[in-house]
Amino acid sequence: MEQACTVTIDSVEATKPVTQQMTRMRELLAEYRSLWHKTLLQALRESKVILANSNQRGFRLNFYPYLCLLEDREYVDIMLQSLSNLPPSGESLHILAKELGHRVHTKFCVYLKGHCQIVDKLGNLYNHYVDLLAKDTKEHGVLPREHWCRLEAEHSAGPSLQDDAAPWPHVVVVELGTYLVDLMVKNLKVNSDVLNPAPDRKLIPILYHMYTFRSNRQVGFIKPHPILTQLQQEAMETTLTFDSYVIPMLCPPLPWTSAKFGAYLLTPTKIMRTVDGAVQHDLLLDRCQEQDLHAVLDSLNQLGNCAWRINKPLLDIIISIFNDRGSEKLDVPPPVSEAPPAPHFNPHDPALTSAEKAHVKREVIKAKKKASEMHSLRMDALYKLSIANHVRDQVFWFPHNMDFRGRTYPCPPYFNHLGSDVTRAVLVFAEGKPLGPGGLDWLKIHLVNLTGLKKRSSLAGRLEYSNSIMEDILDSADRPLTGKKWWMNADEPWQALACCMEIANAVRSPDPARFISHFPVHQDGSCNGLQHYAALGRDVIGATSVNLMPCEVPQDVYSGVAQQVEEFRARDAEKGLKIAQVLEGFISRKVVKQTVMTVVYGVTRYGGRLQIEKRLKEIDHFPKEYVWDASHYLVSQVFSGLKEMFTGTREIQDWLTESARLIAKSGSTVEWVTPLGLPIVQPYHRTRNHLLKSSIQHVNLQISHDAKERPDTVKQKNAFPPNFIHSLDSTHMMLTALYCYSAGLTFVSVHDCFWTHALTVDTMNKVCREQFVALHSQPILQELSNFLLQKYCTGQPAELKNKKFQEYRRMMLLLAKVPQTGDFDLRRVQDSTYFFS
Repeated sequence: MEQACTVTIDSVEATKPVTQQMTRMRELLAEYRSLWHKTLLQALRESKVILANSNQRGFRLNFYPYLCLLEDREYVDIMLQSLSNLPPSGESLHILAKELGHRVHTKFCVYLKGHCQIVDKLGNLYNHYVDLLAKDTKEHGVLPREHWCRLEAEHSAGPSLQDDAAPWPHVVVVELGTYLVDLMVKNLKVNSDVLNPAPDRKLIPILYHMYTFRSNRQVGFIKPHPILTQLQQEAMETTLTFDSYVIPMLCPPLPWTSAKFGAYLLTPTKIMRTVDGAVQHDLLLDRCQEQDLHAVLDSLNQLGNCAWRINKPLLDIIISIFNDRGSEKLDVPPPVSEAPPAPHFNPHDPALTSAEKAHVKREVIKAKKKASEMHSLRMDALYKLSIANHVRDQVFWFPHNMDFRGRTYPCPPYFNHLGSDVTRAVLVFAEGKPLGPGGLDWLKIHLVNLTGLKKRSSLAGRLEYSNSIMEDILDSADRPLTGKKWWMNADEPWQALACCMEIANAVRSPDPARFISHFPVHQDGSCNGLQHYAALGRDVIGATSVNLMPCEVPQDVYSGVAQQVEEFRARDAEKGLKIAQVLEGFISRKVVKQTVMTVVYGVTRYGGRLQIEKRLKEIDHFPKEYVWDASHYLVSQVFSGLKEMFTGTREIQDWLTESARLIAKSGSTVEWVTPLGLPIVQPYHRTRNHLLKSSIQHVNLQISHDAKERPDTVKQKNAFPPNFIHSLDSTHMMLTALYCYSAGLTFVSVHDCFWTHALTVDTMNKVCREQFVALHSQPILQELSNFLLQKYCTGQPAELKNKKFQEYRRMMLLLAKVPQTGDFDLRRVQDSTYFFS
């Protein structure tokens, strides 16, 4: 699959009956594709002859060598693949060109590995590696990375497997892609009367290059002709073609043994996701001692080695709804045919006034936007469901990599456990474990968590509630679409239904404790960003409100803030403040939740106001004329409430922000190292424009990661607190993953939501708490201060009285002044039931 670089799978829409019209359109499309292939092949060969003989010394890169790396037909296949995936609304030239350039690069890398005999050596080593994994050597304490390194040392003859090839510069990738797009626009044509008889037949282009405005910028767009869109829609083809890395792996991923080797067998994969063209992260990783990265690599390997299967009964129900007009309530997108029709608009109609014309025009634009959004959502769901259906009878794996803060992600982009409710619901662990004495209770508690009900109840209260609605649970499992449909009202309806089915199967088994369950049970951090801040500041009040302190029932920080804001509002209303009076009865947990959650990740007052405005607009009876004033007032109160509740948090946040501001002002980007040894640099620099000149259009690349430019002070300071906290939450997750692996647990995570079997939830909870305490028992802020002082305050300016020296001194004093901490006893976390629950 990887050697082919693409994989073609059956679409879940293939189950629909084939009509005569569909057959005719499919034949027509196949005929044209064959013609387009020949046309593009000829055009490519002719253009290569011209490029080979041109003596280009001007501004343009001569990428003739890049057009000789693969066979001509392979370039044509890549172009036609992108044509099939082009949405009806079109795609920006930059994005389309980037995709084409990356596909050529991937194809060439795979070809090179075959040509250099790497594929043969890799296949031989991999077979040995999988044999070792299958023997399940966990108890021997040998990690997958160590297995692979030993095998590689034993088979050192032949080509090196470490990928030392330099990636192509981003500019080359985009320019090569732009050249291929230009070939497509100029040469792909169709008869104008192909769908409807017309008196004057002529060849017309199937792709148009046009311009549109996005955020006040003019953007080049490639749009398909309506004839091509209609052809593709009416043909309703039964297959979908993807790049091979989009499909989950059908064998365990290669272990990450260095920053340059791991994940897929042949497809080039970066360990760290970065902005295209940014190299500073790679340089930092290259400078690392290999052993410093072992813990990070091993945690990525542990996550990638989790084997998965499809929950087939649930997938079949979702596909049946998808093919029967979808359901917006259940997050199964309806087809575009269900979109409201756009009103007919004639700009020359004399019966309409200019105001009416403007209104109709706005309605037309609105209808087109809605149809475009519906198409995007529908295609996204089609891809996910088709991939799930393709691997329905297989065991599969998701290789993992990370972003520059260390947060981990599965590499396949569409279908994975980080996805929506629908995709999470159809995934179960391939390995089953008996429920054991407490597993069934955990399944029931998990179900209540998925409904979003009983958030303020104890675990015993949730279990009691679950037992009281057992009739509804069993009815949902037995008759999901024809019964009472209790599951449909859950916050996460599809995962709730899957859980109902698992509970039904367990309670009906002869002995529920012996029932083999493949179902993942989740434990979620309680506003995890604030948990890290409260632990850093040893803040007693903050720690209590985010469940670091043991309590009888879970503390809800969002309700706490809402209550505080309500007190401020009542006080202001008494003083006669109009907006405070209008807001009476409207301040709820839901209104403030998103803002509280994101304040810790650096949301500004402006962003917070927009979040609250959105929530207020959702309240039907809230007077719309007061939305702006109310959101402005509430965001201010939320920030004040948080300041009172989390004093330590605010001090740490302010120290991090000001430190980053002074570091950036001194001309450096902010760097730090996580407690697990991962080096991090913030890649925010002043934006420079790079103009790519091509015959189709000049593409203006906005480059904000060029290390030669000065740091962007605003981005550096605003991003440091959230990025630093993200690096801590990823460290906590990685530590938990490593210790769960040592204990023989299946463990995966969705950032601050940890998954394992029902049998092992208690063990995972113990490990999770122990690792949080171990992490925060380190002097994290003091070590950060020492690192920053050593990094930025060692070369003292020569002149002791000038402005530069004053700024340097200010920075040195600030970096050394670590915020004071409170007296919260961190060990209390180990006894806190609702820390993760």
